[in-house]
Amino acid sequence: MWIAYKTIVIKEVLRFSRIWVQTIFPPIITTSLYLLIFGGLMGERIGQMQGIDYLQYIIPGIILMTVITNSYANTVSSFFLAKFNHSIEEILVSPVPYWVILLGYISGGVVRGFIVGLCVFIAVSFFVEFTVDSIFITFMTFLLTAILFSLAGFINAIFAQSFDDISIVPTFILMPMTYLGGMFYSIDILPQFWQDVSKFNPIYYMVDSFRLGFLGVSTSDFWTSMSVLLLMIVVLTVASFYLLKKGVNIKT
Repeated sequence: MWIAYKTIVIKEVLRFSRIWVQTIFPPIITTSLYLLIFGGLMGERIGQMQGIDYLQYIIPGIILMTVITNSYANTVSSFFLAKFNHSIEEILVSPVPYWVILLGYISGGVVRGFIVGLCVFIAVSFFVEFTVDSIFITFMTFLLTAILFSLAGFINAIFAQSFDDISIVPTFILMPMTYLGGMFYSIDILPQFWQDVSKFNPIYYMVDSFRLGFLGVSTSDFWTSMSVLLLMIVVLTVASFYLLKKGVNIKT
């Protein structure tokens, strides 16, 4: 089982590392633009948020956004391509358990999210000086977020029938939820109604916990955020395993 798992993970890592100009380099450029526009130009007018300089305040959200998008993109593109070129059939006929297949693809997404997140973190350190308040909270939030969106990408890939289908969810669901999840602001500045609405957005809890780990400030309880992430991971894991085992849109 270990050999099978390791083989899938190595394949996933080699797949995105060979095209690093498309997978790793663009988030660094995008992050630099975010810091320049929102932090450098608008940050001076905004001042502080929750007692933190605005440029520092948005950094955790920007880093986590790259983790979310890359973990999701790696899994959805890789598994859909495996379906498209029928290479997934070779794995399915082999004596490899479904949970190993699922774990391998999810691990690949987590590795890409970690590498891109680390590269963005290093790039950000050249723009502004900051220290991580809690390594444990930061790491836990990162890990659970990467796992969650790798699972979401896996489910998207299962239901996708064409290349257009793998871009619908990131464009119309994932991106709006990310921007409305408190990445550039604290929900405390919103009217009470929109604060309550924001609490139904799971990305809000991820960004808030990640900001707590980086800066030591948050608007929600850490363990509540962890509970939300763990619950969603359990639900998506069960759903992913069920769909894979049943061969939905895979077995013909």
